[in-house]
Order: sequence, then C-alpha cells, then structure tokens
Amino acid sequence: MMYYTEHPSPLGTLLLAASDVGLAGLYFDEHKYFNGPLGWTRDDRQPHLRDACAQLDEYFAGKRSTFDLALDLRGTAFQQMVWQVLRELPYGSTSTYQDVAQRVANPKAIRAAGTAIGRNPVSIIVPCHRVLGSSGGLSGYAGGLERKRFLLALEKGA
Repeated sequence: MMYYTEHPSPLGTLLLAASDVGLAGLYFDEHKYFNGPLGWTRDDRQPHLRDACAQLDEYFAGKRSTFDLALDLRGTAFQQMVWQVLRELPYGSTSTYQDVAQRVANPKAIRAAGTAIGRNPVSIIVPCHRVLGSSGGLSGYAGGLERKRFLLALEKGA
C-alpha cells in the first residue's frame, strides 16, 4: 500500500509518498518521470510522511542539514548504488556525474549514472541537486533547474 500527502514548501507544493517501510517518493509539481498518485491513499497522518514533512520544514528553515528518515527506495541495483553515493554527498557541497560514476566503480557509466540520478524518487532527501555537469554548470533536474538553483543557494547560505 502506498500513502501520500501534499506539503507546502518554498518550491511549491510537494507530493510525498510512503509505504509502511518508509518514504518512497518526493515529487514537485510537473516533476519529470512522475505520473501522479495513481492508486495511492491520501493519509496526512501516516508516520513516515509526517516525519518527512517535519524534517523538510527544518531543512528549508536552515535548521537541518541531514535527513534521518526510513526510506523505501525502489530501483535497480545500479540505481540503488548511485542513490547511496548521493546520500553520502555532504550538505553544501557539489559533485559531478563523472565523480558519481567513479564512486560506483564504473567510471565509463557517466550517462547511466545521470539516468539513475534523474530517476531518484526522493528529491532533496537523496540530494541529487548536488550533482553538476563536468564543467560545474547546472544540468538536469527532474524538478526543474530553478528548483535546483534554489536548493544549492539554500545550502550555501545565500
């Protein structure tokens, strides 16, 4: 069973999804690769969703730099490895797609790493916004580049 709630944020309304195991999704309006909460049950009191909303509020207020949430990330073994690398990226730092590919021991898999990053189901919590192109420029973000720019500025204290 998948549950969801909607939560206001400085980036617009977020749709959060959770199973009984943990948070399984965090989506923006017009999020790439998301078709909506088809067959899900709205439950604003579901514990994983409540925890995620509270921690996101602290993050946006500048009072939280890491998340402590149970996650239920569904993806291939390669995607799981990439998402784990993302979880290890420190708050306020950035990395590149090439670096992520190297860290999953497959330096030639830059495009595959980029695809896995783009399919990250829990944006912000698993910080895919911290990954930049090889030139250091913004590239790709399922929630849109303006949101990526906002998150990077938030973490830099700008």
